[in-house]
Amino acid sequence: MITRINPPELGSPPGYSQIVEVTAGRIIFIAGQTALDRDGNVVGSNDFAAQAEQVFRNLTIALEARGCTPANLVKLTVFLTDMDNLGPYREARNPFFASVTPPAAPAVTLVEVSKLYGPDFLIEIEAIAAA
Repeated sequence: MITRINPPELGSPPGYSQIVEVTAGRIIFIAGQTALDRDGNVVGSNDFAAQAEQVFRNLTIALEARGCTPANLVKLTVFLTDMDNLGPYREARNPFFASVTPPAAPAVTLVEVSKLYGPDFLIEIEAIAAA
């Protein structure tokens, strides 16, 4: 069981939850997903929107491999190399979260980093799901 909570004292965040409580039989940790396709090729070199779409595609594949959907997500950690890409990140995130009913709303931490492990990567997301 996953309970998402937004105490009024913390305000209502846009598209995520302040607190996620989990009582579950399984916890699934998903390694940081980048814009690599199944063959190990970078999708969208220098194109943040294309990379973000690929990252969420990879997260979907990882979740489905364990019988889960975005509804099972309890925590995301998002790494961007440029915070100016926050808008395009949200444009890719919102349909992913809205693909389930009610929309997914995990706890999210989003940080800007100087670089990721590959020189072409602009975004990486690691996730925790519960089932």
